[in-house]
Amino acid sequence: MSQSAELEWREGKVPVSTRFDDPYYSLDNGLAETRHVFLDGNDLAARFRDGFHVAELGFGTGLNLLAALRLWRESGQDGRLHFTSFEAFPVGVEDMRAAHSAFPELAAESGDVLEALGSGPVADLPDLRFELIEGDARETLARWTGRADAWFLDGFSPARNPELWGPELMQAVAAHTAPGGTAATYTAAGHVRRALHAAGFEVTRRAGFGRKRHMTSARMPLK
Repeated sequence: MSQSAELEWREGKVPVSTRFDDPYYSLDNGLAETRHVFLDGNDLAARFRDGFHVAELGFGTGLNLLAALRLWRESGQDGRLHFTSFEAFPVGVEDMRAAHSAFPELAAESGDVLEALGSGPVADLPDLRFELIEGDARETLARWTGRADAWFLDGFSPARNPELWGPELMQAVAAHTAPGGTAATYTAAGHVRRALHAAGFEVTRRAGFGRKRHMTSARMPLK
């Protein structure tokens, strides 16, 4: 069962989870981090196609969704992007709106998504089908019937939110990944990379964003 997020605002503009004592995105530039880690880390621009499915552990403020939708629109795709996010502590719509205000270049995407989410956890737009699945991902992912082409692994720091980085959950991520599918995360913690490898991914350590020296990308072999 999900609970509401508890957050405070650092420097009046960066939301920080008081539950996990961790910011929702980079204090330097959250959008640049999202683009480097999740969009480029999954090579999305080259892989997009109608029905391409992104899944995410940790929805947070929805910044990753907005950035992915913006890339989808900028790359002139036909059809719809599918995006599913698993979140145990959902952020309220007004807090999301406040967080999004720091990224005016995403104003159109924010307006579209927040208007749709005002009536429930599913957003159906002409170019997007989004679902927010609330609750503990260790339970909800096992019940999910979908398979993702790309994963955004974006829980809070493994040291502060270990539940979203354990071997069993990484096994569940792998089981819900299409052949040739990918995953990316800002963390390069050894136990996370080992868990992804044990789950069947080919794992690569890459240059991280900003002050983070390394990040992780992974690919599921074609079968």
